[in-house]
Amino acid sequence: MRIDAHHHVWDLAVRDQPWTRDLPALRRTFTTTELRPALGRNAIDATVLVQTIAVPEETPELLSLAAEDSHVRAVVGWTSLTDPGIADRLAQLRELPGGSALVGIRYGIQDETDPDWPARPEVRRGIEAVGAAGLVYDLLVRPDQLPAAVRTVRELPDVRFVLDHAGNPVIGPAGLTPWTSLVTELADCPNVAVKLSGLVTRTAADPARALRPYADVLLATMGPDRLMYGSDWPVCLLAAGYDEVLAVAETLTEDLNAGEREAVFGTTAARWYGIAS
Repeated sequence: MRIDAHHHVWDLAVRDQPWTRDLPALRRTFTTTELRPALGRNAIDATVLVQTIAVPEETPELLSLAAEDSHVRAVVGWTSLTDPGIADRLAQLRELPGGSALVGIRYGIQDETDPDWPARPEVRRGIEAVGAAGLVYDLLVRPDQLPAAVRTVRELPDVRFVLDHAGNPVIGPAGLTPWTSLVTELADCPNVAVKLSGLVTRTAADPARALRPYADVLLATMGPDRLMYGSDWPVCLLAAGYDEVLAVAETLTEDLNAGEREAVFGTTAARWYGIAS
């Protein structure tokens, strides 16, 4: 299978997406119907649909969509990590229509002002509950929160993690060195994988050239077996269309052999999220 391990959808008629108010290109509804032609052009067999906003109503809607759309094979949803009843909430989500597609939970840590927020005891307990439920925890962090994320991954070895968007690094000479050091530390933890996603929007011209050093670090430290491609559609449209984003990822991995490319563009995501062929 070829898997897009990270994309979104939303319907502004159902619910506002406040974060898009200053982003005209994203200030509309996006559906899997609109995405489907790009998946077909690029031979993408399955996708992982990821939450966008912190409301309890969204995840059941995404699960329902997974039950109806043959491409959406997995959902990374949302729930409050500090909710004392998080274990019960996760069990309830799995009983909903499409609940078997729930493979992970994501909380927008990047929206928290405290760079050490992931290390808070109540947050750690929530992440542990996600792992105990057999789910992956997707880490969405800012660069200044990456050190706390590394500590969290290291200190919770029984939880499987996926680092979204390679930790949202600052692209350029000033950002590469500290990010490389942290990713190297992270690579020592076998319970984490990384998404090659969401980076095109962090560059200006010639994204393949700008992102090459970052992709090289990920491949050298994590290896293809812990690296997975994600389009970050439709957020990627701020910088490039679906086909171009995939082409950049293919350029960044062009020196891999066939088996290694299959890992980045499918088998890593399938194994990490439990997506059956």
